[in-house]
Amino acid sequence: QVQLVESGGGLVQPGGSLRLSCAASGRIFRFNEMAWYRQAPGKERELVARMSTDDGTYYTDSVKGRFTISSDNAKNMFYLQMNSLKTEDTAVYYCNALVALAMDGSTWHGWGQGTQVTVAS
Repeated sequence: QVQLVESGGGLVQPGGSLRLSCAASGRIFRFNEMAWYRQAPGKERELVARMSTDDGTYYTDSVKGRFTISSDNAKNMFYLQMNSLKTEDTAVYYCNALVALAMDGSTWHGWGQGTQVTVAS
């Protein structure tokens, strides 16, 4: 019913910036929650940033002040602006969304396919 597609990953030097985009398509009435997760090699997937209609905005401590989550609801897109990137930010980044499909309370919750972010000199 809904598809999420990330873009914007790549190779960047430490201190650089990238903006990840997540494009949602399908039957979307409203985003209830938008989030970015990441998974580094050998590590568990972790929540990086989240925007929720109920709980506001959240950032994991390691990215506070450097990353910003935002959205363009008219385009059904949301973003992760990443500044002052560090080598430890290297990971596959996944977008995740909880979408209201209609006013009847039906929802969809799912993931994008992931985009690689590599921070290295």
